[in-house]
Parts: sequence; structure tokens; C-alpha cells
Amino acid sequence: MWPNNKLLFFVVILFTISCFKLSYCTTIRNISAGNINRVCPEIEKKALLSFKESLEDPSNILSTWNISANVNCCNWKGVACSNITGNVHQLRLQGLRGNLNPSLVNLKHLSYLNLSQNEFVERVPSFIGSITSLEYLDVSNAGFIGIIPDSIGNLSNLRTLRFENGLYVENLDWLSGLSQLEHLNMNSVDLSSASNWQQVISTLPSLVELHFSSCNLDFNSAHLNNMTTSLVVLDLSHNIFRSLDILKRTFQLSNLGFLDLSDNLFEGPIPTVTNYTTKLQYIDLSSNLLNSTIPDSFYSLKHLEYVYMNNNHLQGPISFKIANLTSLAILDLSSNQLSGNIPGGVTHLCNIQNLDLSQNNLQGEIFGNMSHCFLASLESLDLSENQLSGDLTAQFGEFKSLKTLSLGSNNLSGEIPTNIGKLSFLEALNLTDNNLSGNLPESLGQLFNLEYINIEDNKLEGVVSEIHFADLTKLKYLYASGNHLTLKVSTNWIPPFKLQILTLGSWNFGEGAQFFPAWLETQKRHIGMLSLSNTGISGNVPAWIWKIGHLNLSHNHLHGNILVISEHTALYQCIYLSSNQFSGPLPQIPPNAFDLDLSNNSFSGELSHFLCNVTTNATYSLQLLHLQGNKLSGEIPDCWTKWSSLTYLNLGNNTLSGRLPESIGFLTRLRSLNLYNNKISGRIPFSMSFCTDLVKIDLGDNDIDGGIPTWMGTSLTNLWILILRANQLSGNISSEICQLNSLQILDLSDNNFSGIVPRCVHNFTAMSTKIILSGYSIANPDRSYNSTNFRESAKVSTKGTEYQYDNTLALVTNIDLSNNNLSGGIPEELTTLVELKFLNLSGNSFTGLIPQSIGDMKQLESLDLSRNSLSGEMPNSFRVMSFLNYLNVSYNHLRGRIPESTQFMGFNASSFIGNDDLCGPPLTRNCSGPLKKDDNHYKTTSSSKIEWLYVFVSLGYAVGLSIFCTMLIFKKSWREAYYKFMEEMWNRVYVYFYIKWRKLTKTSV
Repeated sequence: MWPNNKLLFFVVILFTISCFKLSYCTTIRNISAGNINRVCPEIEKKALLSFKESLEDPSNILSTWNISANVNCCNWKGVACSNITGNVHQLRLQGLRGNLNPSLVNLKHLSYLNLSQNEFVERVPSFIGSITSLEYLDVSNAGFIGIIPDSIGNLSNLRTLRFENGLYVENLDWLSGLSQLEHLNMNSVDLSSASNWQQVISTLPSLVELHFSSCNLDFNSAHLNNMTTSLVVLDLSHNIFRSLDILKRTFQLSNLGFLDLSDNLFEGPIPTVTNYTTKLQYIDLSSNLLNSTIPDSFYSLKHLEYVYMNNNHLQGPISFKIANLTSLAILDLSSNQLSGNIPGGVTHLCNIQNLDLSQNNLQGEIFGNMSHCFLASLESLDLSENQLSGDLTAQFGEFKSLKTLSLGSNNLSGEIPTNIGKLSFLEALNLTDNNLSGNLPESLGQLFNLEYINIEDNKLEGVVSEIHFADLTKLKYLYASGNHLTLKVSTNWIPPFKLQILTLGSWNFGEGAQFFPAWLETQKRHIGMLSLSNTGISGNVPAWIWKIGHLNLSHNHLHGNILVISEHTALYQCIYLSSNQFSGPLPQIPPNAFDLDLSNNSFSGELSHFLCNVTTNATYSLQLLHLQGNKLSGEIPDCWTKWSSLTYLNLGNNTLSGRLPESIGFLTRLRSLNLYNNKISGRIPFSMSFCTDLVKIDLGDNDIDGGIPTWMGTSLTNLWILILRANQLSGNISSEICQLNSLQILDLSDNNFSGIVPRCVHNFTAMSTKIILSGYSIANPDRSYNSTNFRESAKVSTKGTEYQYDNTLALVTNIDLSNNNLSGGIPEELTTLVELKFLNLSGNSFTGLIPQSIGDMKQLESLDLSRNSLSGEMPNSFRVMSFLNYLNVSYNHLRGRIPESTQFMGFNASSFIGNDDLCGPPLTRNCSGPLKKDDNHYKTTSSSKIEWLYVFVSLGYAVGLSIFCTMLIFKKSWREAYYKFMEEMWNRVYVYFYIKWRKLTKTSV
């Protein structure tokens, strides 16, 4: 009986195990299939509902958090539960506002919390540090402000932590408690107070990824002595590191694959790459101050795929060893000072997609033989702004994937390859500012993906027809000014593109040039910039044109009245209509007009309706107003208060009259004021002293009277150009003008100034120091004008002729005081202006000698001292003035020989006439006898210096003699020795001469 019981027991046990196994497997299958839906615990449901109550939900993200809609919180949006236990273990919530409720601490199994992209606008709640089950925490860009609580350090299970924007810390000691942390992102968190951040980071043995970008970390905290070697990703970009030690340390991290140290202040050579950095795939050192060559060790990093070293000061050539970087996908070395040829190995990089070597000093011929894999892989090529030369070979039409080709601002020549139409993926083509010639290939019209073309400033010629644009349906930007191309299209041509920018300056529009091109109207809905300058078009301008934001129709034959320039949606409008035949009153302009150039037309009437009849509440943005060369009349109105943004004002060459208005003082941003050649009278108003940014004033050829205001030297200290010629100004030239030490052009000619030239002229330091031209814009040196269509200019009378300078205006230095009533001597201080190029003192009453130091002014090209009362000889130092090519000293009282030099032999005799006592070539009068030579300029010491020499010698003799006599009086031993010596000398002399006399008397007997 007992064996049967044992058998029965065994069967029961086996049946139980089978049932359990079957039940377990069924459960697992159902879990996998999602057939079992666990219900979240009641306490967690209440915690979530309490959390919801304190939040604002403008996008109804939490609309499903409702027990009436769904009792199970595991089905609520943004909530994820364990399929086994039903506990909430993930929350992903975005787009919320309000405050965080501490009820979240009741979610005991929560391991993933993502609250990024919200607008909480409060401090990071410290209770988050109590949710110790968290393994992932992301509160980046959540609107939190203030300090990060130390309680976050209690999350010992945390593997990923993300804080970004608007937060700060006093220290990072709390990070030491996160021993399992693998990913740490604190971008844009202010860590400037965490001086020990590197020591804290070294305590995180599992850290794989570290992002400390834009954290205000400076060079005082740049010592990575014990950086954890587990790091694979390191981003310390956009800080203020200076020490290169941090670079050296990071190059020793053996697992590092991603390194971003861009936009810091690293200065000096790139450190040598060590053997530890063999896994590096991504390196970004851009926007620093690195100034060495690229070290050879860098080319040993064979796994490199992405290299960014742009915007540094890297020098020297690119090594041929670059061919070793066979994995390269992106190489950006732009905006450096690299030189030499581009190594041929570059064209054998088979994985390269983006190659940018622009803005360097690279030379030599552009790519030779390019490999097939290079032609197949490259998507973007930028070699612009170098000094590359040579022709574009047919291989440039064989790229298989090229989307961007930028070769602008080089010295490329030859023709554009005819097979360029094969670049079917090409989206942008930049060939501007080269020497390309020949015809524009018709195959260009086959580039159906092309959006951007820039072929400006080349030597292209020939006819451009509809074929050139046949398939350019995506074209938006066409820059083609500065060529010799002729456009020939049918009168009813409808272009396939919708352009936003079109520049065809200097093109020939063919037989239809007498009319405004009709096909342009098809572009009116999209075009924001149109330049048709110097194309020969004529006739009236269609009304829709005045709605374009940036318009250049200058140097044509357009005519008619312009009543209103419509407001464009663009932020600023720029209108350039100079050198046409527009007439009538000035048009009304919108408040957002930025540049307005209506110069050299026939606009007439008064300025008051243009300047004063403006919208009362509008703020006008106009910075450039150029109205010179019209027929404007009447007084300059006193209503400049609405135009306070003006930086350039030119009303010259009109017939404006009256006084300068007081309200001109409201133009406090004005840098260039040009009112020349009008009929303006009265004095220069004091209110102009508030225009302290003025760089140029040209009030020449008017009827302005009074004197030069003393405030001009103290208030307008930025002046570079002051032109007041041909007015009725009088009085002395005050010494306050010498405070204008930036002055380069001073023209006070043809006035009634009297008195002497101030001796303080040596304070014009801009005329005595070498001028360096860099990014010059006279109206605003800090920025160039919106368009290259405008250049500042000034007229300078020199060498007997009036010249207009624009491109080289910054290099001109000139003083013109001619035709006044100035008297006295030419101050010797004037000769210290050694960089002065033009000096005109003619037509005054100067007397005395020409300063002997005139030869110090070696840069002088033109010197006019004629029609004065100068006397004496011409200094021989004239002979060293090798740049002097115009000299006029006629009608003075000079005498003696004209200095002999090759330079003087080229001057005409008329330069010396009117001086009765001058002789020698080029005058026919011979010098009667030899004249005292004074070849050495430095021996021409003034008489005052010679007198002082005699004074000091006499004083020395007198002092020495008095000391000697004093010693004889008070020192008996010296006195006795002296008398004994003198007695012996007397006896010897007496005996010598007595013997001689006796011998002579005996001989005579």
C-alpha cells in the first residue's frame, strides 16, 4: 500500500510543477505580446494626480490623466509602467508650466524622469534628490532658474544627468556621490564658482560622456591632472580656457573618440598628439588663437572623420601626410593663415564629403588630377578667398555628388568648363572675383537643383540666352554683375525661376535696353534685391519696382517722377538711383528706409516736404541720405529731429541757401556731413558740437562767415577731414584746431584768415605716422555700407589741379591754407608732419626763410609756396625729397642757387619765376660765382643753438679758472709751488731768447 501512496505523491508533485510552468510560460508570452495590462498602485496614481494639480497644461498633454477616463495610470500619456509589477518607472513630460509637486517622491520605482522642454520658471526642487531610484534625469531647458541643489548628489543610481540653461552651482562636490554616472550634460550652466570641477570629475570612474559647453570655465580651472580615462565624449567648447595644458591632457585620454574645445581662448602651438589618442574620430578646435603649423603627429590619427580647426591663426603649409587620414569625412581649416600649395594627397581622400580651405593664403594651381573616389564622395568644396591660380579643368564637371562649389576670390583664369552641366546635384556655385573669361556655358541651364549662382566680377563675355536658364527652376539667387555679358531673350520670355536676389550690373540688355525689361515683372512676388546698374536701360520705371527692398538702378537713363517709395517687408530698405534723369520733387520714403541715394539726377523743389512732412509717430531708420548734384533749392529746413539715425548726409552741388539749422545738432550719430557748393550763409552753429561722431565735414564753396569755432577742436575729436574752402571765414586760426590729432585733410583755402599758423600743428599726429589701410569706411569705420555701390569721396586741390579721391581717400594727407592773409614765418613744426603728401601755402604773406628741415617731409608729393614774401636760399635738403613731383616757389624773394638734383631737373622754370636772385637750372640765369655749399642737412643748426654752445664753453672756462685761483689763494704750498714753477719757466724762456738775440747780433756785425 505504501508504494502506491509514494507513486500518487510523485504524480501530484509532477502535475503541480507542470501547471506552474505552463502558467508561467503563458504569462511571459502574454507580457511579450502586451496582452497583460498591469494596474498601477493606488498610491502612485494619487501621486500623479497631485503632481498634475500644480501644473498648467496649455497643450492638454495631461488630458488623459483622469480616473473617469481611464482608471489605470499606466495608460496615461507620458507614463510608462513595469509590465511585471505595474509600478510607474518612467515619466516623459514636455510643454508644461507651473510648479512641481513633491508627490513625485511617492513613485518609489521611478527610474527615468524627463522634464526637459518645459516652462516651470522656478528653482530646481530639492525633493528630486529623494527619488533615489532614478537612473535617468533630464531637466534641461525646463525653465528652471537659480542654484542646482546639492540633494541631487543623493541619486547614487543615476547613470544619466542633464541640466542646461539658466542654472548655476557654487560647487560640484555633490557630483562625487554619483559613482555610477555615465553621461553628464551641464551645457550653459554657470560653473565659474566650481574651481575644483576637474578633481570632482576624476572621482567618477564610469563617466563616458561629459558636456560642459558654455559654462564660464576659465583658465584658472584648466588643470586636468587626473581626468578619468573612461571618457569617450568630451565637450568643453565655448568657455574661456587659455592654458594649453588642457589640450595636452585631453590628448592623453586613451578612449577619447569625440573632442570639442572650440570657441575658447587657446593661444599658441597645437600640442603634439600622443600615441594614446588613437581612437579619436571627431576633433573641434575652431575659433581659438592657435598660431602654429599643424603638427606632423596630427596626421597619424588614422581614425579621424571630422576635423574642425577653422577660425584660428594656423600657419605654414598643409603636409602631404594628410593623405594618411583616409577616414576623413569633413575637413574644415578655413579662416587661418595657411600657405603653400594644396597637397595632391587631398584629392585622394576617398571618404571626404566636406572640404573647406577658404580664407587662407594658399597658392599654386588649383587641383590637378583628382581620383575617382574623391570625385565620387565630395559633396561640398570651398577654396574661396585664397590666391589659387590656373584653369578649371574638365574634371570639375565630373563630381558625382557635389552640392556646393565655392572658388570665389582667387586668381583663376580660363573658361568655365562646358561640362559643368553634369553636376546634377549642384545647389550652390560661387566663382566670383576671379579672372574667368570666355562665354558662359549653355550647360549651366541643365543644373536643375541649382539655387545659388555667383559669377560677379570676372571677365566673362558673350551672349546669355534663355537656354542658359532652361532648367533652373529652383534658382533663387543670381549674382552676375561686373562682367561683359549681353542678355538676349524674347520679349515674351517667362523665366522658369522665382528669384529672390538678382544682380546684373554692367550687363548689356541688347536691343530692348531702351525699355525696362518686361520679364522682370514675373519675379515681383519674390524678389527682394535687384541690381541693374549701368545696363543702359531707359524709360519710366514700373510702379511695382518701388516695392523692392534693395534696389540699385544707378547709372542708367531712367526718367520720370517718383512720388512714393513703398514700404517693403524687409527690415531695411536700400535704394540707389544715382546718375539717372529722374525729376520732380523728392519722393516720400518709408520709415524703414536705410540707404537712399538719389544723387546726380534732376530732382527739384525744397527739402521741407521731404524732411518735415513725415509721419508723426514713426521712427525713421535712414542712415545714408545722398542728394548731391540735383536742383534742390530753398533753405535747409530746421526739422532734423526725426532723422537721428543718419550717419551720412550729402546735400552738395545744389542751390540751397540760408543758415545751417540748429536742429542739425540732433544728428548725434552723423559721421559725414557734406554741404559743399551751395549758397549757405551765416556762422557754423554751436549745436553741431553735439555731433561728436563726425569724421568728415565738407562745407566748401558756400558763403559761411565768422571764424572756426573753438569747440570744433575740443568736441569733434574724431575728425579726419575738414574742408571749409571758398567761404567768407576770417580771423585767426585758433590753436584749438591742433587738438584734432586724427586730421588727415585740412582745407581752409580761399578765405580771409589772418595771423600766423599755430605752432602746435605737430599735434596732427595722423599726418606724422604711417597710415595703415584696413576695412576703411570714412562714414563709419566700424562697418561698411550696406552696399558696395557707395563710396565716400573728397576733392583735393593739389599739383595745380583738383582731384577727387574715393578708393584711396584713406591714404590722402593734405593741408591747404592757400589764398588767405596769413603772415609770419612758416613754422618749423610743420616739417614734423613727415607723412604729409600735399602742402599748399600759396597766396599768403609768409615771410622769412623756408625751414631747413623741409627735407624731413620725404613723403611730400606736392609743395606750393608761391606768391608769398619768403626770402633766403632754398635749403639743400630739398634734394632728398624723392617723392616730390610738383613744386612751386614762384613770386617770392628767394635768392641763390636752386638745389641740384634729378628731381629738380624735371620741374618747369615757371615754378621758380618771380624770384630775382634765384639762379641755376631750370632757370636760364647762371650763378655768377661759387656759392657756399651746405650739403649736410644736419649742419643747419639754428643760430640760437650756436650761441648756447659759446655760452657753455665760456662758463666752463670761467668756472675752471676761478677754482684754480681760489686754490692758489687758500693753499700756501700750491701757491709757492706755482710761483716757483712760473719763475723757472720765465728764466728758461728769458735765457733762450737772450742767447738767440746775441747770435743774431753777432751775425749781423
